[in-house]
Amino acid sequence: MTDPEDARALRTERAATLARLARLREEHAAFVAASRDSNADDEHDPEGATIAFERAQVETLLREGAERLREIDAALDRVARGAYGVCVVCGRPIDPARLAVRPSATTCVPCASPPRRR
Repeated sequence: MTDPEDARALRTERAATLARLARLREEHAAFVAASRDSNADDEHDPEGATIAFERAQVETLLREGAERLREIDAALDRVARGAYGVCVVCGRPIDPARLAVRPSATTCVPCASPPRRR
């Protein structure tokens, strides 16, 4: 990919991540409101356990989405600095096929792979 293509793919992924985070925030707010409007005890109410579990699940997805956004922003910074597509471990180019699948990748496949046990 060329730099404009790299940046375009990253900006597209960033927009999708922001949209997903917005939906998750709305979902989380609905769970919080449902909990607040109910005087149910999550631990003893059969519905309460479900609401608490779903709220926790959405909170986890929000944290993961925020981390993904940080990764994308860091990749856009590397594009701007001309350091995009270079492995941070070994300094070799990252395979364009890997970048096509994971545009925010910071390592080449060999460096990202766990060491093999013999």
